[in-house]
Amino acid sequence: MSYVPNVIMVIAPDKFRDEELFETKRVLEEKGIPVTVASITKEEVTGSRGGKIIPDSLINDIKVEEMDALIFVGGEGAVIYFKDEGIQYLIKTAFRKGVIIGAICIAPTILAIAGILKGRKATAFPSEKTFLESMGVKYLAQNVVKDGYIVTANGAESATEFGKTIIKALIEKFPDCCQG
Repeated sequence: MSYVPNVIMVIAPDKFRDEELFETKRVLEEKGIPVTVASITKEEVTGSRGGKIIPDSLINDIKVEEMDALIFVGGEGAVIYFKDEGIQYLIKTAFRKGVIIGAICIAPTILAIAGILKGRKATAFPSEKTFLESMGVKYLAQNVVKDGYIVTANGAESATEFGKTIIKALIEKFPDCCQG
């Protein structure tokens, strides 16, 4: 029996990027990895392309010691988390505990603000390049970048590769996982 990791995907309460959630989630679930979708609401949420989902959990109910991966979905709504102190604390705590952390599109900015990307290689939607560099990030104009247990991606077109790279990170950390 293989290890089943606990993966949390955080979405904005409005205007998350559909493909970044649904495609990444599909890639993970096809490998037998259950995904818990979390937000600041448990009401139905609508993505920027019209996709709808009811989050499984509130972000405040997430326990770092019970998660193996924490993934932030982008889309214009993700800016709500840029200045969220609770999110910053969650990221810093997860990082210290060795949780795999992912972010796609503009969401790597959330990680940079939390301070965990300083001196690391990362990518993001091109609009975030200057800010990330100002935060000490080694910005790479690539689809997906993995630096240790941090995985970043540049946008919706990279969602499949992002999901596959998160799986690689999970297998690296938990060799008996993800055999589905």
